[in-house]
Amino acid sequence: MNMRLPVQVPCRMSHMPSTPPTSPTPSEKRRAKAARRAGEFPPAPEPLAVPVFDSHTHLDLTVQEAGVPGGATGDPVEALIAAAAKNGVDRLVQVGVDVDSSRWGAELAGRNDAVLAAVALHPNEAPRLADLDEALREIEALAAQPRVRGVGETGMDTFRTGDDGRSAQETSFRAHIAIAKRHGKALIIHDREAHADVLRILDDEGAPDTVVLHCFSGDAEFAAECVRRGYHLSFAGTITFGSAANLRAAAAITPPELMMVETDAPYLTPAPHRGRPNASYLIPITVRALAAARDIDVDELCATISATGERVFGPWR
Repeated sequence: MNMRLPVQVPCRMSHMPSTPPTSPTPSEKRRAKAARRAGEFPPAPEPLAVPVFDSHTHLDLTVQEAGVPGGATGDPVEALIAAAAKNGVDRLVQVGVDVDSSRWGAELAGRNDAVLAAVALHPNEAPRLADLDEALREIEALAAQPRVRGVGETGMDTFRTGDDGRSAQETSFRAHIAIAKRHGKALIIHDREAHADVLRILDDEGAPDTVVLHCFSGDAEFAAECVRRGYHLSFAGTITFGSAANLRAAAAITPPELMMVETDAPYLTPAPHRGRPNASYLIPITVRALAAARDIDVDELCATISATGERVFGPWR
């Protein structure tokens, strides 16, 4: 996720509806973001013959900012999950960006066996917190839950957070690395224009056994450094963009067993649907682009990605 505002969800999870309510008074920036995604969801692509999982999605924000495909009635989160399954995306990782969204995701994973959760403070969230230590304690408590299988998205972002917030970002990132190691969970990294800092901090702290570079944004050289360390590269719809030759080059040198695929929904909708809302049912577009970049059969790549998901996050069911 490239830009995030806090999700407005209640703190108590018992009897909570399956999607959090939107804020009654969204900020101007939030309204502008929602307006950009106010168009209809794209049509469903051809379903995958071999199922895969979406390694990184935000069901809560998708409902809040875009709604559901086809104006489905009933539970909107369940509608998004069902639309994905119909297209061969049968498992999802719901990713938190602050305490509330992390708590919500953990609760959803606890009652839906198609969903696992990841919990964290987004790097752009850390500098805004009045009590970072308390927020980190809450994330650690959530990380202990059995259906929480990832700590993320955490990391570094020099695009949105300037020098004044860099120290809090780094403190938060180092704390998340420690949480992932203590609980034996995958570390899911947000890296925006911070490749060198991310590798430096991981090398300083000692990386967890499993590291995922969410929405991989580097070139082949950076991909090679990550592969050498055994990190997993998760590719989003950006690999379909005409300007993304660097991502296709990175995919071409990434071993299939270190590849994953994601939406980062409702963001990063694959071409030719840029600017419209994204959701997990659109994963087939990205998988096919990834297979083309890697020059591998689509079904073979799907089987490998699916097996990688079970290895990285454990079984969904």
